[in-house]
Amino acid sequence: MGPATAAVAASRPKMAVWRDWRSWPENLASLWRRSLRFRTILITLALTALAILVACIWMAVTIQNDLFTSRRDQVLDDSQRATQAAQLQLDNAAVQGDAAQTQLLWSSVQRTLGERSSTNSIAAFRIDQTPSAIAPQNFTSGALESVDLISESLRSAVRDDASKQWWQSVALPLSDGGVEPGIVVGQQLQLPSVGPYELYFAYDLGSAPQTLGFIQGTLWVVGIGLILLIGAIAWFVLRSVTTPIGEAAETSARLAAGDLGVRLPVRGEDEFATLGRSFNAMADSLESQIKELADLSLVQQRFVSDVSHELRTPLTTIRLAADMINDHRDDFEPGTARAAELLNAQVQRFETLLTDLLEISRYDAGSVQLELEPTSLAHLAEDVIGSMQQLADQHHTDVRLVAPGGYSPVEMDPRRVRRVVRNLLGNAIEHGEGRPIVVTVDSDQQSVAIGVRDYGLGMKPDDVDRVFDRFWRADPSRKRTIGGTGLGLSISLGDARLHGGELAVWSELGRGTHFVLTLPRQNGRIEGASPIPADPGEDDISAVDALGLTQPIIVPKDASSTSKGGRT
Repeated sequence: MGPATAAVAASRPKMAVWRDWRSWPENLASLWRRSLRFRTILITLALTALAILVACIWMAVTIQNDLFTSRRDQVLDDSQRATQAAQLQLDNAAVQGDAAQTQLLWSSVQRTLGERSSTNSIAAFRIDQTPSAIAPQNFTSGALESVDLISESLRSAVRDDASKQWWQSVALPLSDGGVEPGIVVGQQLQLPSVGPYELYFAYDLGSAPQTLGFIQGTLWVVGIGLILLIGAIAWFVLRSVTTPIGEAAETSARLAAGDLGVRLPVRGEDEFATLGRSFNAMADSLESQIKELADLSLVQQRFVSDVSHELRTPLTTIRLAADMINDHRDDFEPGTARAAELLNAQVQRFETLLTDLLEISRYDAGSVQLELEPTSLAHLAEDVIGSMQQLADQHHTDVRLVAPGGYSPVEMDPRRVRRVVRNLLGNAIEHGEGRPIVVTVDSDQQSVAIGVRDYGLGMKPDDVDRVFDRFWRADPSRKRTIGGTGLGLSISLGDARLHGGELAVWSELGRGTHFVLTLPRQNGRIEGASPIPADPGEDDISAVDALGLTQPIIVPKDASSTSKGGRT
């Protein structure tokens, strides 16, 4: 394997991982829609995480405020104790204007302040700037050697009010150049024979952030642990709830698919057990009723089949006798001759009806088989139109074939497809009101289709929904002119479905009717839309103009009861 091949092989897993990563949102969205357990756990975790987040933030802010408040009170007490000790020392001293003794006392006060306070950052400044021979010098130590840490507003507050402590948050410099949070506390210190001094203490708060960080880290760890624990508990609880629901859904789907013997397992005495018993009782009832209906349907099918077969022999005899009588009708009187013609026509119609009943019984019994052979649908349509030309001439109807496709042979049962086309064309001739009929044949890579379009009266939407029902007629009082049995469209629909195709219909009052038969080229099923749409849409207007149909069909007021008298 060369370097280039190895590089390509190494890149494939990365590309696969990338494709998988890109499909994650779609997979998660699909899982969200399909899985109640996933959706509930995700919502529970999200709400729990939100609640814990709010609680942790609130606790962190509260603890931070408490830490600062407690540290502030601590340093205020510390500075107060140190100041009181220094003031007591000053009040008890007897210096009586001696500069040397005053300086020694001031040095002793500095040591007392350092010993009594917990900080080494101390500063003192004389308030009265009048020159004095005995007044000790100002002093600073620690972080307060930088006077800039003490703001002018804090110094003004200390100078103006000797009875209070004043404090201010500051940033204390560190030896490494950084800073840390701190507090500067200021108050007055009275030096006898000299006057008041500003006294300041600086305290660092470095331990507070460390404590706060530790507490916040602990809160986050505990919060994450709680989320995981609650998620595990929710998953366990939901599993015990959704598993029976999933079993019920799967069992219902199998029952709907025809597995009448499937039942839900019943465990315990809780609500799910009650649901299981109720479901099983319903399934038992459905199974019993469906079996009764199946038995009744089987009896009906057998009855129709048996009667049809039994009628074959006497009907053949009657047909022979009727043909013989009809052949000699010229020797009879006019009334008798007319009766012979009617007898012969009705015997032929009865024979057709018997043939259709036998075909329907085969469909019901599931014993119909296709005899497939390569056939050109366009040529088949041309043959059917030629065979029905005499009927079209009798109705003064012009049948036109438009075949932009459908010439290549397709596996189909030509006898059954021919029967479908003959039925559709016969209905169009009978109900086309003498207007032209357009037969269209077209195809694509997936299917072939044939459409039969008439421009007759058309049908109502309710009639379109029932047009494939057995023995149904929109207008039972309308006379049949080509001897239909009322089973033709039902059988045609069965033939279409037997091929894996479909038979669609569009109709509108005043615009006519369009039947479209679509057959798959392969795989026994249709993929995509039909090459010929059932609804002609706006293209129908140009077709009407091309056919010269400028006069519209007048729909009678009682068209609701007279539209399309019984297509067969």
